[in-house]
Amino acid sequence: MSYVQLLYHAVVRTYKSEHTLPTDDRRKFLYQEIWGIINNKGGHLYRINSVSDHAHLLFTMPPTVALSDFMKAIKASSSKIIKTKEGFEKFKAWGEGYAALTCNLRDKDKIIKYIINQQEHHKKVTFKDEYLSFIEEMGLRFDERDGNR
Repeated sequence: MSYVQLLYHAVVRTYKSEHTLPTDDRRKFLYQEIWGIINNKGGHLYRINSVSDHAHLLFTMPPTVALSDFMKAIKASSSKIIKTKEGFEKFKAWGEGYAALTCNLRDKDKIIKYIINQQEHHKKVTFKDEYLSFIEEMGLRFDERDGNR
């Protein structure tokens, strides 16, 4: 038998990083939808939170599924559903791509706290600065063309 535990911290942004997600209790609908998608794909959502232009997710997924397929399913399915929901009229789509990194299970509580505190965090740090540091943490370089999608 194989034993695998991969914990992912992913960030998805709205189309062109536009401020189109609700910031009140209506966002719980989005969280429920994403939780259901992840659950139906055999994953586990530990935490989700969003601000008006992006969302953070901390989850596990089956090791037999490619991360790109998993993220595509989350974005496509949630986008289709929330665009028809009252309170999400401004939402056009998720932006192209995503940022995701694997995390040490020992850091789970620290990451959950970080995700919970997104509203406070973004009073001090812009999404672009946060996203750039997230990508740098992965050891990658940001492609400026991504800022327009």
